[in-house]
Amino acid sequence: MPALQLGLFSDNLKGFILAVTSSAFIGASFILKKKGLKRAGLSGDRAGAGGYGYLLEPLWWVGMIIMILGEIANFVAYMFAPAVLVTPLGALSIIVSAILAHFILQEKLQRMGVLGCVLCIVGSTVIVLHAPEEKTPTSVEEIWNLATQPAFLLYTASAVAVSLVLMLHFSPRYGQTNIMIYLGICSVIGSLTVMSIKAVGIAIKLTVEGVNQVGYLQTWVFFMVAITCIVIQLNYLNMALDTFNTALVSPIYYAMFTTFTILASAIMFRDWSGQKASNIASEICGFITVLSGTTVLHSTRESDSPLVTELYSPLSPKISWRTDGNGEQEKQKDDDLFSAEFNTILRQDHFT
Repeated sequence: MPALQLGLFSDNLKGFILAVTSSAFIGASFILKKKGLKRAGLSGDRAGAGGYGYLLEPLWWVGMIIMILGEIANFVAYMFAPAVLVTPLGALSIIVSAILAHFILQEKLQRMGVLGCVLCIVGSTVIVLHAPEEKTPTSVEEIWNLATQPAFLLYTASAVAVSLVLMLHFSPRYGQTNIMIYLGICSVIGSLTVMSIKAVGIAIKLTVEGVNQVGYLQTWVFFMVAITCIVIQLNYLNMALDTFNTALVSPIYYAMFTTFTILASAIMFRDWSGQKASNIASEICGFITVLSGTTVLHSTRESDSPLVTELYSPLSPKISWRTDGNGEQEKQKDDDLFSAEFNTILRQDHFT
């Protein structure tokens, strides 16, 4: 094998190992953060309602630290491998979160969930085997030229416009009832996060190799964009986790985030340029297989039931009556609520 091909293979392998490690950490962090959000919600406003009490919850911070470690591993993975390879491997985090949610959060994972896990693994394997060999840019200026090409500028403008509409108009009105609002913001902004992080990562890699990129303004622009996008992502991801079931958040977030990221990467870095049609088709099929796996995982797990406590809350004594022998009824007194002589009239919808 030629030295160049060996080097490319080695870079893809490094990216693969880092991406798998990242998925394990991020999958575990979902569960720990969810647990922390639940605890914080018991003593104050929930994150989904705009509260920030979770910042005082140690378990949430443990999850955040683990998530940061996972994101660092993911960040480094983008230095070595293309987004088409690294991003879809995030499906493995869904498997980790599904298994841990079953045991820790009591969000039941049924038998068909195993099939979903297998599909995710098979799809990820197909993607890894047909991933393109990326040509690393030789300077941050070259990356800047890629980021300012008309096609990617159009994508960026569209992503920002859609995100602003979701944040300013739809989120306050429908965020608590429609999961696509919060996760749509996370996913669209997330695709820009990955592109900027990859640019910063390549700049760091080149600097370590002796080609200093720190002095370029473009490096710091990419860095600021990455920080801004990460903050927005974390905020809306917390709101989604606090409002909806992890079984729902994880697969939908993965599917949307991965789709937008692959699209953004294909436009900016031209990942599929020069690749055989058969390899591109295999990658797409692998991605569809992974999406199918996430769908199966979602469909076989229980969702939260926030109204359970309301439906089965004690009924007011005002709707209780005493029935005497003549068939006449009198209102029941509070202190005789549980007397055998009284029949409680229940709403039928408490049992539907």
